[in-house]
Parts: sequence; C-alpha cells; structure tokens
Amino acid sequence: MVKCISHLSVGDSAPDFLSKDQSGTSRSLSAYSGSKLALYFYPRDNTPGCTSQACNLTENFSELTKHGIQVLGVSPDPEAKHLKFIAKYDISFDLLADEDKSVHQAYGVWGEKKFMGKVYDGTHRTTFLIDENGKIIEIISKPKCKDHASEVLAGFGLQ
Repeated sequence: MVKCISHLSVGDSAPDFLSKDQSGTSRSLSAYSGSKLALYFYPRDNTPGCTSQACNLTENFSELTKHGIQVLGVSPDPEAKHLKFIAKYDISFDLLADEDKSVHQAYGVWGEKKFMGKVYDGTHRTTFLIDENGKIIEIISKPKCKDHASEVLAGFGLQ
C-alpha cells in the first residue's frame, strides 16, 4: 500500500470542516472545541477491517468517554449506509458522510492506493488525535482495527 499522503503533522492545527453525519446533522470540528477528539477515517461501512475498527471503538466507548475523548468516524459512504451500519453493529458514535471527500482532502487522506496489483483512489485509514485546543497531538497512520481504542488512549497519554 502507498504511504498516507497527509500534509498534516503533529502540532498542526486540525483543519475545520463542515459535513453531515448519518442523521443529516451538520458537524464541524469547531463543535468539538474544548474536547479531545479521535477523528478517524476509514474506507467503507460493512467491510471486515472497518467493522472491526468501529466495533472495537464501540466496545471501549465508555473508557474513551471516561477520559473525555469523543469519537467521530469519516468515510465517503452516504448517510443512509451509515445509518444501517450504526444500527447493525450498535455503533456508539457519529459517522460523517463525506461523499464529496472534502474532509478527506482537508486531512490529506484521500489518494492513490494499491491492492492486489490494482491502483485506485481511496481512503488511507488514518486517525487524527486532536486536543481541546484543536491541535493534532498524534497521527495514527495504520491503526490496528481490532485494538484501535488502546492506540487512541495511548496517543492521548492515557495508557
């Protein structure tokens, strides 16, 4: 797989965004000001890795929120697909429907990928840990889907 193309680094201000979640509610980074945020980008709902990642974060959601960490997932899937995914797996957090890929592009996680000899454009699975002041404190460029909550806690210095 090609390395993540993000232009962002630890210490940068996280780019603000405006996008709709699974319910059609507008979400922006500024709405999370004063909170820790795990903003994670994933390719598609209902695929094995993406499902493992979302379920791991859900299984550990109370531990994350106990430490003041909010979680927001982002994929190019439409709102209706997110709603079904959330219902099927009882996901505990909101998912942005970034169909125009504007949030992906702001964070530099949309780009060329290679899989089984094919080259295509897609989401580079990446998580940005953002502090209460909107600064990126950690970038997890290849998260472990089945143990992502531990990576998030460690990235915030909580493990």
